[in-house]
Amino acid sequence: MSKGKGKQVEKDREATSSPGSSITLAEISALHEELRASLAADFKASFESLDTKLDNIHSTVTAHDQRIGSLESGLTEVSQRLEHLEAAYSGLSKDNESLRLKVSKRGVVDGRMFASWVFLSPSKARVQRSSFPNLAIKSWNRPPELDRAHRIPAPKPAPGQRPRPVVLRFHRYQVKDLVICESRKKGVLTYQGHKIRIFDDYSPNVLKLRGEFKEAMAELYKRGLKPALLFPARLRITLSNCEKMWLLSATEANNFVQRLDAK
Repeated sequence: MSKGKGKQVEKDREATSSPGSSITLAEISALHEELRASLAADFKASFESLDTKLDNIHSTVTAHDQRIGSLESGLTEVSQRLEHLEAAYSGLSKDNESLRLKVSKRGVVDGRMFASWVFLSPSKARVQRSSFPNLAIKSWNRPPELDRAHRIPAPKPAPGQRPRPVVLRFHRYQVKDLVICESRKKGVLTYQGHKIRIFDDYSPNVLKLRGEFKEAMAELYKRGLKPALLFPARLRITLSNCEKMWLLSATEANNFVQRLDAK
């Protein structure tokens, strides 16, 4: 039995080592070359793809660099223009302040000539420059001289609504002050059978300045000091000893009231 098994093993070894059933070195070398060529082709394709992507990234980065450089140049130009505009704005602000001061002063001069009258009831009376309410001022030999008279530029009121005020420009402010004074004394004035009221027509700047004295004047009236607000915005106070005091700003008036409270 053992001799038979040994012969069979030898036969199997011979069959395994026979040329028909074994892989030769040449075949292994061929497979190796094929695998190497396949890997080389794959690597080459991958590297070519990476090169293409890197070229695209490089071109994108270059374009971004150019755009960033252009933006920096533009920002530098904008910064220079802003500095120029700031300098121009500063100069214009000074010029504007100077012009506003001149206009304010001019308004103070011209504003003394203007007055307005308002109809206290609906009226269709036409306003003429030569006509004026009769105040029966003894020193007048003729109606006051007016440069112009017109209604304010506003929509025509509906029936039953208050008519538009009439703006008058006197040729002399002394006459206007006299008219305002006399109208206050008489109380009720008429024009072509209609009741009217006459008052000063101040510019917005003057009205703002005069409005700042409102609280101080109310306190002074309570103390019987007889305050009078003169044009454009000067407060005159008549003291108990009949002396007159002038306050040229609302701050001075408020400080004066505070000093009275402290006493």
